[in-house]
Amino acid sequence: MKTLIKNIGNIYTPVANRPYGTVAHWQNKQLLISDGVMVSVLDQKDAEPEADTIIDARGYTLLPGFVDAHTHPVFWQTREKEFIMRVQGKSYEEIAAAGGGIRNSVRRFREADKKAIKEVTRERIRLFPEFGVTTIEAKSGYGLSTEDEIKALEIIGELNREESLDLIPTFLGAHEVPDEYQHDRQAYIRLLTDEMIPLIAERKLAEYCDIFCEKDVFSVEESRIILKSALDHQLKLRVHADELFAFGAAEMAAELGAVTADHLVKISDRGIEAIAAAGVIPVLLPGTTFFLGKDEYAPARKMIKAGCRVAISTDFNPGSSATQNLQLMWTIAALKMGLLPDELLWATTLVPAISLGLNDRIGTIEPGKQADLVLLDIPNLDYLAYHYGINHTYMTIKKGKILCRRG
Repeated sequence: MKTLIKNIGNIYTPVANRPYGTVAHWQNKQLLISDGVMVSVLDQKDAEPEADTIIDARGYTLLPGFVDAHTHPVFWQTREKEFIMRVQGKSYEEIAAAGGGIRNSVRRFREADKKAIKEVTRERIRLFPEFGVTTIEAKSGYGLSTEDEIKALEIIGELNREESLDLIPTFLGAHEVPDEYQHDRQAYIRLLTDEMIPLIAERKLAEYCDIFCEKDVFSVEESRIILKSALDHQLKLRVHADELFAFGAAEMAAELGAVTADHLVKISDRGIEAIAAAGVIPVLLPGTTFFLGKDEYAPARKMIKAGCRVAISTDFNPGSSATQNLQLMWTIAALKMGLLPDELLWATTLVPAISLGLNDRIGTIEPGKQADLVLLDIPNLDYLAYHYGINHTYMTIKKGKILCRRG
């Protein structure tokens, strides 16, 4: 099955194995795809190759499909009332102390049956391609019991098989300490290390294990115990690190060889040096800072200067970042973190693909790679962050097949 995309005005792609932000730019091209794999980039003036399907790009701009490497899509009910509390001046910590926050989502998740959660999650999953996203990392973390965490991971696995979007599963049982263990934290840590992690690893329900290493959540010492258990069971590591306090979580992520350290708003200079030296990928979440109404953003430029390859994600979740619009993250990251368009392209395609171990298949436009693509109605790459707050996607393509098209 051959597909030809013709009349492409611009193609932009990261150039792998080159310095961060190196981008190739071609104009007036056509792209031949065979059985879901890119075959060749041709000049528009060349003879049109034979194809079973022809897509007219209408002079628009073609990018690799976006990769969102930090999402929490499996939850039951939304938390807009907490958003209004935040507008009225309540802090994230105050909302949690009043019964909101992660544990609020946990209570609601446990009350709902799996089928209902799965169907509402399916609706959310189908929205990602509307914004040009073709792959996401999907976390559990709103069950916080063996039964409910397995329920969340089973939903991710089932939707991965049933839907076109690729979902990479991450176990986040250490998202919070649930209500029933608030006075016996060590018992919950034992539940994680002795029951949940071994069972999830045995059933191959997750590829990664994540933890919210933060003051008043899981300490560095507690996180190290949990993450070492994950390593012992062949789960790779991702870490919510140094979001609210300079806590030493980034240094721990580097020490344990985590694939990513995420958030990093309060990371110290020592933490930046540690993750840069260890090759830990910073996954930065500008939408979270924005949605929480805060003014301090992760120091992306300092990380890049230290040699880090930065990724940008939505952090889609019901509490602290209720968005699936990765294009909007371009604007926020540009204005608040100082990232340039070429860097943002890397940060939302190749680098997150590397963080998920998929860069041999996705993240760039080149022959031999999977045809995961987004066609945007923009005149050039700079325009994407500039014309903000709208969806520029004209078409999203997954493995050579159209997932969605405007209109």
